[in-house]
Amino acid sequence: MTTFDGREKAFEDKFAHDESMMFKARARRNRLLGEWLASEMGLSGDDVATYAKEVVKSDLEEDGDEDVIRKVMADIEGKGLDISRHRIEKHLEEMMDEARRQIMAEVK
Repeated sequence: MTTFDGREKAFEDKFAHDESMMFKARARRNRLLGEWLASEMGLSGDDVATYAKEVVKSDLEEDGDEDVIRKVMADIEGKGLDISRHRIEKHLEEMMDEARRQIMAEVK
């Protein structure tokens, strides 16, 4: 294996690792959002975990956050809650930071 091949393999490995970490962080972020929103909806017990899983699954529909936002906004409207799209987007940002912190703590 040449030096170039070794660097290329290292780059590919790092890219794969970074993508895996980003996928885990997004899933964790969506779970955190689902748990928060479940409490806002008055859910408890197993219903919280079930709802959080639904939010995580909704992110598999398309790239970006629009699929998650669309799902939770429909749920919010269905429950008659007064939570704005802006607030959801803000929570997504905050929960992404928290998800990354949690994952990094697990890796160390």
